[in-house]
Amino acid sequence: MVLSNLEILFSASSDINHAAPDLIGNCLFDVAEVSVGQHFYWQLGDYQVHGQVLLTSWVVFGIIATLSILANSKLKVETPEGLQNLTEYITEFIRDLAKTQIGEEEYLTWVPFLGTIFLFIFVSNWSGALFPWRLIELPNGELAAPTNDINTTVALALLTSIAYFYAGLRKKGIAYFKRYVQPAAFLLPINILEDFTKPLSLSFRLFGNILADELVVGVLIALVPLVVPIPLMLLGLFTSAIQALVFATLAGAYIGESLEGH
Repeated sequence: MVLSNLEILFSASSDINHAAPDLIGNCLFDVAEVSVGQHFYWQLGDYQVHGQVLLTSWVVFGIIATLSILANSKLKVETPEGLQNLTEYITEFIRDLAKTQIGEEEYLTWVPFLGTIFLFIFVSNWSGALFPWRLIELPNGELAAPTNDINTTVALALLTSIAYFYAGLRKKGIAYFKRYVQPAAFLLPINILEDFTKPLSLSFRLFGNILADELVVGVLIALVPLVVPIPLMLLGLFTSAIQALVFATLAGAYIGESLEGH
């Protein structure tokens, strides 16, 4: 009887051990499928992508490309006019931002990267505030600003992480990793954790602010469709611009931190 009971216990324990990895794997798979809102999916091979994000991102790219071509097709050196003034002002603004955050020696290399990040986020945020995306009907989900999707903001944050790792490794080589044990070796776990929290904070800050702004304005328009939402829409335009500036500034600061000596 005792042997029989032991066999049953060992058998049950074995079944649990075999089932545990499957349960953990299923839980992780369910977590990986978590998404905010409904989406219009496109099937690309074995993968599903958010089609509405790609559509609005292409619109944003088109706006930036069109304005750049119109403004710089006929450059005037002595007396710039119209859109050329705007593009020159934006270029000078990005150069000053990069110079402040990265330093005079290295900043020119990173002006295109910071400028691209800033313009994409800025135009994306404003497109969500100004364009009537929701009037365009889709089979499923609805159109919104690209930065209203967590996948977009995470991708931008990961690009920033790759950029500052590349900047540090290109300048210092393997010696770049000495920063993890400075000023003291016991800070190694904290310094490693910091590199994981940077993209998290960048992505969730941008995503949360844009999503909250669009939700508040949408609810107010549904409840009080006339005068009340207008001040909040103007405030949303201001905060959208600030979010683009904050993201670009932090990206520049992280790159500058990876380049500075210890």
